[in-house]
Amino acid sequence: MTGTPKRGRGLDEQAVLLVAGLADLAVSTIGSAAGTLRQLLRRSDGPELARDAQHDLMARGRIVLDRVASAPPAHLEVLAQHAAARRAASGSDA
Repeated sequence: MTGTPKRGRGLDEQAVLLVAGLADLAVSTIGSAAGTLRQLLRRSDGPELARDAQHDLMARGRIVLDRVASAPPAHLEVLAQHAAARRAASGSDA
């Protein structure tokens, strides 16, 4: 199963390989996170680390919500502002 994938593989086999790869990635990530968590629990400054992590996560959450919640400006409104700025610039130059 090593090497380059064959072109004749069906969608079912590709889906199984994809799921197996994702499962392996998840297991290795969880194992790594568990090891890191064990190391953090052994530290004497655990409560301070937890508080800092909470603040960091809240800040990240705030950034994500701001990014998702804010609607981009209307395209026609932006074009109208550019046109108005050009008219004002050409009127003041003349």
